Amino acid sequence: MYHVYSLPPELLQNLTSRNLLLSSQVEPEVFNEPPSVTATTNVGPRTCNVCLGISFVDVDQQRAHFRSDWHRYNVKARLNGGKPVNEQDFTQLLDGEGPVELFYTRRKLMKRCHSPKALEDSISGSESSDESDGSSDLDTIAALINKQRKTQPESPTASNGPTIPQMPVAWFHSPPDTQIGVYRTLFPLGTPQVSYVAALHDLQKKTPGGRKWAMFMVAGGHFAGAVISVSKPEGEEGEEKNTRSRKPKAQKPDNEVLVHKTFHRYTTRRKQGGSQSANDNAKGPAKSAGALLRRYGEQALRDDIRNLIETWSDEINDCELIFIRASVSNRKIFLDYDGCVISKGDSRLRTIPFPTRRPTQSEITRCLKELTIAKISHLTEDALRAQDDAYLASLPKPKPAPSIVNAPPERPKAPQLPKLTKEEEQLRERWGRLLEMVIKGRLESLKSFWVRDGTHLGDDEGSIDIQIPDWADTTSNEKPRTLLQLASHAGQDAVVAWLLEEMHADPTISVLSPLDAGDDEESFKSKLVAYDLSRNKLTRDAFRRSAAAHPDWWDWFGKGHLPSALHREMEDERDEKKKARRKGLKDRVKERESQEKEKTKELEVVQTEISLPPPATTGPTRLGGNAGDAQGLAGLTPVMRAKIERERRARAAEARLGKLSGS
Repeated sequence: MYHVYSLPPELLQNLTSRNLLLSSQVEPEVFNEPPSVTATTNVGPRTCNVCLGISFVDVDQQRAHFRSDWHRYNVKARLNGGKPVNEQDFTQLLDGEGPVELFYTRRKLMKRCHSPKALEDSISGSESSDESDGSSDLDTIAALINKQRKTQPESPTASNGPTIPQMPVAWFHSPPDTQIGVYRTLFPLGTPQVSYVAALHDLQKKTPGGRKWAMFMVAGGHFAGAVISVSKPEGEEGEEKNTRSRKPKAQKPDNEVLVHKTFHRYTTRRKQGGSQSANDNAKGPAKSAGALLRRYGEQALRDDIRNLIETWSDEINDCELIFIRASVSNRKIFLDYDGCVISKGDSRLRTIPFPTRRPTQSEITRCLKELTIAKISHLTEDALRAQDDAYLASLPKPKPAPSIVNAPPERPKAPQLPKLTKEEEQLRERWGRLLEMVIKGRLESLKSFWVRDGTHLGDDEGSIDIQIPDWADTTSNEKPRTLLQLASHAGQDAVVAWLLEEMHADPTISVLSPLDAGDDEESFKSKLVAYDLSRNKLTRDAFRRSAAAHPDWWDWFGKGHLPSALHREMEDERDEKKKARRKGLKDRVKERESQEKEKTKELEVVQTEISLPPPATTGPTRLGGNAGDAQGLAGLTPVMRAKIERERRARAAEARLGKLSGS
């Protein structure tokens, strides 16, 4: 196992990042010109696979190459999807004699650095020793790579390739077949992927007091916190080597818990999940005794945690990272309160990038081990390439870029209806009530409404033939124009009779307006009137009965489209026919019932004759029975007589067989 703060130096020498899976996306460029360092390009422990596989004579020359600007440029170019260059091309890039796009990139950087000398000094970080110069070198080279990438045309694979998700573990490769994984959360915030190797090297530097972490976990009323030393202080290993004692001291572990604390409060509703505060926010404050206890537990848990943090303030201020595992609501316990030790914008704040269990001391130990122990794998270049290809194939394909389609012309907006006045709203309300009463046949309500509000419906004051407004909803496809047409279409014969007899409604008005219908008789015959809209016979009879009672009121049989009038004598005659028809039906039913009764009686007689016991035989009997039996068969049909004869003969045969068997 390798600790992330004490990795072997031989493992860090040839370390390269594998975060972007570039081994399957970018093919190394092959140059005809041999490298300038040596003529051999074999792969081995003293080679650089990034810079076209050049080899070195000894380790010092290899280390000097890894610190050179050429190697750093190739590493960042490869991580950004570019191609490495040889030393001569890199020199031309610095001198401005390379490709045109690189020349313009250099000119922009020269303006930023004010001189070519400043550009070379900013790219070369070997002469500066402080941390600020090192970060400036990384930023300058990253800016050079980004500007070069912007000036070059984008490759099809880069635009159409799958989007690689960001994983919590950053992987590094050390030739020939060693890979290590470190969680990204250990690097400083804002560290670009191209700088992960440099950030990993910075983690190996020893500090005077050692590196410390603070870890806090809270969930379900359980709390666990600890301050841990994750690396040894500077110079501690040398003191252990120089000890003169015969028995060597036991080596201190890399991780050492300095202070820790766990406690629990009753804050969670058992078997229901969620805290009491979350339930109060969703459903309102509960008034049960358990709710009061849980609210008290939440307050006590918050006070206990804040008091503990205040007690550990000196240790927390010395920590390099602070890990907090809490929900959004519980996270407020540590931040955003008066006198808080941990500020909300602290760059040391981190979250645990993997699932955790209940907050306990053992769970903190497990999370600490998971974060500080590097993940190790041993795969060859071919296995890594196959693994990357398989992973890229499993990613969902990106959606094709939407084609540019001309936007359809905007439809003209519907004109907004003008706002109604109070009088117009009252008018529409009256019309709605009137039409509802006509459609549903509420005759008594209709009469009282017409007497009260009939003169307030429009310009035609008191006219029963007033035209229904166009905005009124009559629930009809024919769009009736008058109340008579609406009542006829709704099948309300009582309302139709009242409109015709008492209100003298005009039945000759067509559904269309007079301008569309015309005034001649032929044009009126082709248009629909109130009689044509009738849906049942009762409504049509109401029109015909009114035509018979008042033939001189309207042109009933011309413009009114009535076929004939319905007089009282015609109704009486029709009623008589109905009565006769009903009487004939009743007589036929009675006759059928009497026939069924006669058949029933015959069957009962037959069944009685069959069920009678055979007559006593005191003397010899003849086949066919006595002469008196003919009287019992009188009145029966031939079929029934044959059945009885067969039954008698069968009984006689049974009697004879019984006697023979008895003798």
